[in-house]
Amino acid sequence: MNNQSPEYSGFNAFKTDPMLGLVSVSMPAETKDGFIKLGAWAGNSDTLKLGILANENAPVLHTHDANGERVDRVEFHPAWHALMRKGVEQGLHCSIWRETELGKGQRNLSRAIRMYISGGVESGHLCPMSMTNASVATLAANQSLLSEWQEKILSSTYDASHRPLSQKRGVMLGMALTERQGGSDIRLTETMAESLQGGIWRINGHKWFMSAPMCDGFLVLAQTAKGISCFMAPRILPDEELNGIHFERLKNKLGNRSNASSEVRFVDCLAYLIGEEGQGIQTIMEMVTLTRLDCSVFSAGLMRTSLAEAVHHCRHRSAFNAKLIDQPIMERVLGDLSLDAVAASALTFRLASAFDRAGANPNEAAYVRLMTPVIKYWTCKIAPALIGEAMECLGGNGYVEANNLARHYREAPLNGIWEGAGNIMCLDVIRVLSKSDNILDAVLDDLLRDLGGSNASKAIDVIRTAAKMTLEDPGSARIFVEQLALTAAAAELTRLGQTTSATAFIETRLGGLWRNTYGMLDNRYNARVIIEKSFPAW
Repeated sequence: MNNQSPEYSGFNAFKTDPMLGLVSVSMPAETKDGFIKLGAWAGNSDTLKLGILANENAPVLHTHDANGERVDRVEFHPAWHALMRKGVEQGLHCSIWRETELGKGQRNLSRAIRMYISGGVESGHLCPMSMTNASVATLAANQSLLSEWQEKILSSTYDASHRPLSQKRGVMLGMALTERQGGSDIRLTETMAESLQGGIWRINGHKWFMSAPMCDGFLVLAQTAKGISCFMAPRILPDEELNGIHFERLKNKLGNRSNASSEVRFVDCLAYLIGEEGQGIQTIMEMVTLTRLDCSVFSAGLMRTSLAEAVHHCRHRSAFNAKLIDQPIMERVLGDLSLDAVAASALTFRLASAFDRAGANPNEAAYVRLMTPVIKYWTCKIAPALIGEAMECLGGNGYVEANNLARHYREAPLNGIWEGAGNIMCLDVIRVLSKSDNILDAVLDDLLRDLGGSNASKAIDVIRTAAKMTLEDPGSARIFVEQLALTAAAAELTRLGQTTSATAFIETRLGGLWRNTYGMLDNRYNARVIIEKSFPAW
């Protein structure tokens, strides 16, 4: 092939990722068999082409029909629908809520693994999967509404038809929270809701971002006489009439192009109150937390698939009389990248497991509360730089849209913005620290145990000092959050028995040396062993 690497396909995304084998070791055999089948699908050439097609053929908004009547529909390419069908079949939109799901006590972890594998194919279709899954937590604040929608939410059938709930075989949920004058500060919400008879509310206003506008129902924040409240607005009313949800335009985004994100105007939109009037922000917080977990999963999955493709290329491409992977400087770059990619995966799956155990274990609940914003901050922050370096390993081939890396690179920044940018994550961490020392103490006790070794206490002391500094000087919060994330990642690699990677990660990331770019490992660390253990040949 004249020194070109073969097509990146024909692999099993589960079997070729040792981290997935580690974190799923205690799961039922049937669950692991499902991972293997999904992994084979994700590495198939035709499957990978779906991701390319769904992004090359962006959704198109149709606001009116030929007669000038409002239709407010978004047209998607068949590749999008194929990915959505697979995601729904896999339960990416709801499996943590199914009583029949295998592996009770590991549902969040099991779903995270499936999301992580699926994201290697295409990330845009995972947005409605994430929103639907997270919205169930909020719908629980209105049990009658949840009962009405639950069966269709938990369905394994993808139904893209434009029909009311009663005629659907399966439904998806979205959310409309952000307004242009407020951004992340949803206290500045101006959309208004007024109460009508029979428990129905009427909403009027505008939302700056509403992702996946073809969903069947949307969680909406709006002002009432008692303050910001949370509502559920169906897209199509029971009488088959369109609700007053007018799509104004689709966002022309940097990445995530397969997924429609819209500006929307609510014009006498009918909706149902969820939770207590005036308590809308509190009502949506569990939903927000679940979507933040997903952002970490998406970022870890993007890093994994991008670096796996870079390693694949370097194993086959020759330059200067040797395979790229045999060139010492490339070996160091790939080894260094592997440390962060594997650490991000390990840390993200640790967080998913904490979600599974939080209900019965106060320490795990503390981990979820503190570490969700910490892990989202770190994984989402490092993804663009890591994927950019992986793209550089392919050179010009990585920069063209015929391959996957350019798309992954454009996708990567979104997760750092969605459901709270970096500073919002830091502010959330500050709120946790300011309310109680117990949560931090519980997390640090676990990290101390998992890190082990003579330097563990020193690492934890650094975290305590940084926490104190953050409360005294909130502007320094990023220092604390990053250091806590790095320490937690090191602890998880150690706990999982990844000695080679853990040692190199601890000595390079926790050693206090400033690192602006990748490839800074020295010859004390066997970069080739790190690569081969993290990305075995297939």
